[in-house]
Amino acid sequence: MKSDSRTLWLAYEKATHSRSRRAVKGGVALVVATSLAACMVGPDYRKPEVQVPQGFKEGVDWQRAEANPQAAISSTWWRMYGDDKLNGLVEQALQANQSIAAAEAAYRVALATVEENRAGLFPVVKAGVAGARSGGNIGGLEASSGSSAAAGNSVAVTGTVSWELDLWGQIRRQIEQAKANAQSSDAQRAGERISIAASVASDYFQLRQADFDIHALKEQQDIDSRILAMTQTGFAEGEASNDDVLNAQQTLEIVIADLQATETTREQDEHAIAVLTGTPPESLTIAPDPDYPFISPAVPPALPSQLLERRYDVVSAERTAAAANAGIGVAEAAFYPSLTLSAEGGFAHNTLAHLFTVPSRFWTLGPDLAETIFDAGARTAAVHGARATYDEDVANYRNTVLTAFQSVEDSLSSMNHLRAQASAFAKVYDSNSRLFASEQAQFNAGAASQQSLLTQRLTLIQAEQSLRDTQALLAESNVQLVKNLGGGWQRDDAEVASVPAAASSPASEAAVRPAPERSAD
Repeated sequence: MKSDSRTLWLAYEKATHSRSRRAVKGGVALVVATSLAACMVGPDYRKPEVQVPQGFKEGVDWQRAEANPQAAISSTWWRMYGDDKLNGLVEQALQANQSIAAAEAAYRVALATVEENRAGLFPVVKAGVAGARSGGNIGGLEASSGSSAAAGNSVAVTGTVSWELDLWGQIRRQIEQAKANAQSSDAQRAGERISIAASVASDYFQLRQADFDIHALKEQQDIDSRILAMTQTGFAEGEASNDDVLNAQQTLEIVIADLQATETTREQDEHAIAVLTGTPPESLTIAPDPDYPFISPAVPPALPSQLLERRYDVVSAERTAAAANAGIGVAEAAFYPSLTLSAEGGFAHNTLAHLFTVPSRFWTLGPDLAETIFDAGARTAAVHGARATYDEDVANYRNTVLTAFQSVEDSLSSMNHLRAQASAFAKVYDSNSRLFASEQAQFNAGAASQQSLLTQRLTLIQAEQSLRDTQALLAESNVQLVKNLGGGWQRDDAEVASVPAAASSPASEAAVRPAPERSAD
């Protein structure tokens, strides 16, 4: 670095003190060539080291290397749920969502900043034309002859060239910083896309869960109304107490309240999907489907490390640290002198006819070397601030990586327990199906009351609701895992039919609504 600096100074001396035009040109060329080869002040960036685990605690291996890792990464992960309606909503959101549009605009701003900084490596050329007519006394003073000065014209055509040489790499560090910021913005743009897609899928599964819940609650409301009517008849005949009537009425009102809350949730989910897809809520209507089969694709026994490495927050945090590292070089370059080469030339005359003549021309050429002598520690403070910013961004990057692993572990844990929970509810539903069949047979034989049959039917509906709600939660947890991994794990070119996707519990086929009970009328 010291030898480079001395070479630069010698070139500057040669360019400024030689009276020979050839010497001047040669000195300028030497300065330019040396500046392009000069080193950049500030530390060169190295990716901060982070602790990467060998696997996941919740039962999935973490592959550190793979022959073709990209083959296992899907950017259209929502297709693995096998729902054309969901596919259409997600793809519409990716095209029309305003948050994505804003993120893409922010990325274009970052790219423009890179180009703006890159322009600093090149000379600035300006041209101008000026004309004026002047006359009369100047400052109210009369000419020596006692008469006013005659009016006169002036015309000038000028051109200037200035070039601040990037001797110490300040501009190149600014470009490096802007590129890293643009890459961070690009990662945030990708993150916005996956976040919006995941939000659409989650809201869609919640809406489908509400479809079944509304259907089940309406069935419960109908049965509770019939039980209340029977209890009131029994009270009138002296076979039931007033407390029995109050309890039956309370049960009915609770179901009605739950139904209203669920319908509100369903409507709000539909509104949210509309906004996510860039559509006014009034323009989107999704038909109810209480028989919707919730799908939760199986997680492969091993996940490639590249899945987590593409998480937008991890990439963005690492690129932010790289930008902060370049900022140190920008701050340190302020300690060194700046060298600007400038040239100006043109023509000036009092008449336009004689403007472009040899006697009317003028020119100036020379370098300008500037150095800050005293700034009360401002530059030192700027360097300290830049280094502290880098340390902060590195810490944020490492914490982002740790948080990323935590979120994946949380999703895997949630899915493991929801699978076990769904399996347990499937068994409960199966038991209640047999109990209801037995109760219906007894009712048909006249050995059981209609109220007893209706009560058993309520129990069966609630068991099915618990099962279907758990399946919906498992599907939503699956979407969250996809988001936490930065994308899906299926192949993009795989056929949807070949995706090993199964319903969220092994009893999904058993979760068929039983035949209605025989009417007692």
